[in-house]
Amino acid sequence: MRVHKLTVAALAIAAGLSLTACQNDEGVTGQSDPSSASTASSSGGGSGSGTSEQSGGKDSAAESPGGQGTAAGTGSDENGEAGKCRTDELEISAIDATVGGDDDRTVAVELKNGGGRDCALSGYAGVGLKTSEGPLSAERSGEEVVPGVLKYGESVAFGIHYPINDSGGSGVRVTELVVTPPDETKSVTLDWPGADTLPVTDGAGSPVKVGPIGSAGQGG
Repeated sequence: MRVHKLTVAALAIAAGLSLTACQNDEGVTGQSDPSSASTASSSGGGSGSGTSEQSGGKDSAAESPGGQGTAAGTGSDENGEAGKCRTDELEISAIDATVGGDDDRTVAVELKNGGGRDCALSGYAGVGLKTSEGPLSAERSGEEVVPGVLKYGESVAFGIHYPINDSGGSGVRVTELVVTPPDETKSVTLDWPGADTLPVTDGAGSPVKVGPIGSAGQGG
């Protein structure tokens, strides 16, 4: 009976030593695994590569000529607002738009955006007439200016209003119309589509009035 108890005790001690050894081995292995994983991550693994790609993407977007070209293509300035329309981007034409019964006659000037981008167009265009008595500048009607953006391919118009020559005399002969878009210095010369003559005035101001962009069809 004594021998049996000693044998059991000896087996218990041996089992305890074996279990301690196994725990020590697992502890060493567990410490080496995180070290191995950290080294792989910081030496060109997934995390390092992901950081590099994100940084490169930001740099590319900021410096890409294509990105700047896109902004220019939409006609936006650095504040994201549409840039103003240039004379060379506008297809300008004029027609007689007089409505029967009106006290004055009207010419409508149409501006079509052919510049390949949206652009800002508002205010008063410069308008001049070439006449037999020399150049004649139109005066602004005083109507309210409404800011607007002219989309690519679309058109807007304004009106030129002038008195009917019912004096019975030959009047002042009009030959051509000169239009300068708002905020521009380059002009376009068109054939005058309105009445052949204007009545002779006493020289106090201009008998010709121009409305703001978008005013075609409104009274002068």
